[in-house]
Amino acid sequence: MQINYQSVIDHFYKEDDALRHILLVHSRQVADKALQIALRHPELQLDTDFLETAAMLHDIGIVRCDAPGIQCFGTEPYICHGRIGAEMLRNLLGKEAESIARVCERHTGAGLTEKDIVGQDLPLPHQDFLPETIAEQVICYADKFYSKSHLEREKTVEQAARSLAKFGSEGVERFRKWAQMFE
Repeated sequence: MQINYQSVIDHFYKEDDALRHILLVHSRQVADKALQIALRHPELQLDTDFLETAAMLHDIGIVRCDAPGIQCFGTEPYICHGRIGAEMLRNLLGKEAESIARVCERHTGAGLTEKDIVGQDLPLPHQDFLPETIAEQVICYADKFYSKSHLEREKTVEQAARSLAKFGSEGVERFRKWAQMFE
């Protein structure tokens, strides 16, 4: 089954909503960067339809989070948006959404380890949420170049790496490894 990302977004977001606009612009930026990586690296044999759909849905969970600066007026901590988005997709689409749900829950930072979650007392299940497949890694990497609070800017590799430092040095190392693979 091919998942229609626009119908999923329509299900969770109102038509004339500032948050929907932010989600669509940011997700399109991430999708386009992921697709550029796929074009530059045919040896990775990435499924571009999957990449586009997963990138367009990777942040679907922000609608339930509390981040007023980017028009999120939900109740959950923003750090949980990936896990929440994964649950939303699984509940809406069942097993068909599993590979995209994994992208959602594994894209925060450059992935989060159980050690990161426990050590930083993050409100997430005590387990690893690391991108494992190449597609998960590409989308996680592409996401780091775009902020939902500054839609007009694309970060450099160095700026993106610096923004990851708050999640720990292991994430920065993963990101730098991806930069070598994907640039």
